[in-house]
Amino acid sequence: MNNTRADNNAAVIKLVLAFAAVYIIWGSTYLAIRYAIETLPPLLMAGSRFLIAGMALFIWARARGAKLPDLMSWRRAALIGALLLLGGNGLVVLAERSVPSGLAALLIATEPLMIVILDWIRPGGVRPIGKVAIGLMIGFAGMILLVGPTGIVGNSTVDPFGAVLLVFASLSWATGSLYAARSRTQTEPAMGAAIQMVTGGALLLVTGFARGEAAMFAVDDVSLRSLSAFGYLVIFGSLVGFTCYSWLLRVTRPSLASTYAYVNPVVAVLLGWAFAGEIVTVRTLIAAVIIIAAVMLISANKKNDQSEEKIGSSERSRSRSTGSLARSFTEPERLKAGD
Repeated sequence: MNNTRADNNAAVIKLVLAFAAVYIIWGSTYLAIRYAIETLPPLLMAGSRFLIAGMALFIWARARGAKLPDLMSWRRAALIGALLLLGGNGLVVLAERSVPSGLAALLIATEPLMIVILDWIRPGGVRPIGKVAIGLMIGFAGMILLVGPTGIVGNSTVDPFGAVLLVFASLSWATGSLYAARSRTQTEPAMGAAIQMVTGGALLLVTGFARGEAAMFAVDDVSLRSLSAFGYLVIFGSLVGFTCYSWLLRVTRPSLASTYAYVNPVVAVLLGWAFAGEIVTVRTLIAAVIIIAAVMLISANKKNDQSEEKIGSSERSRSRSTGSLARSFTEPERLKAGD
């Protein structure tokens, strides 16, 4: 009984810490990205960040006894890395050259809306109805308010091309999240996150070199602030944040894992305002409230959750209960305490 209770408590602590990491740390990475790309080439910076973190995590996982991934696991990791890191993070990094970090976080917060749309358009998908449909309409109204033409509520401060990049980044991240949640793999969680970062980082580097970023890079021009931000992104954004998110996709529904979208924009907007002098207009605040409310409405809807419950059901059926508090986060899934 005592051992079971201790396992339950440990599982709950792991769950809470993982959510805290993706809630708070990822919210701060938008400002860190802005500082990093001041003097570092965007895609080469992003690729190096994930490649370094992925290799470090790979070595750590192997030292703990994790098995080497098979070829199929590497293929899955490459696809997930392409969607989450190349398409998701890479486009964010490019967009932040012209879009304030706080507004970038707000647009990326639409990821749960993208998940609903993808679940709708797939073969045999579920058409959004009721609160989900209302949430979609509210969410896209918030996006239009945020990036639409001037004269709606104050001036628009979002570069149109940067906004388009962020919408596609959100779509790519949502696609990768759904695939990662559905993908069956026997790879140990830390090793799985490691090879996703290694493959995604490699793809970012190849793309950065193809864009000619190396020719525009001068070591003497790199600032201490950019280097510090890069180190923060490697350690906290990648090693801690991405690993926690990959683990959450294994043990919770995608809608729950994506609830970081409630908090990240708030953290990013506040940090951008406090440290980078980013202007927070009435229009931005109204759009933020609308977008976050839409995301909460969609994620809280039980019918939408039931459609997602099919994702990864074979893996979750092997898990055991970890107590009432853990179930309050993950019901009806059961979290495996040993993960």
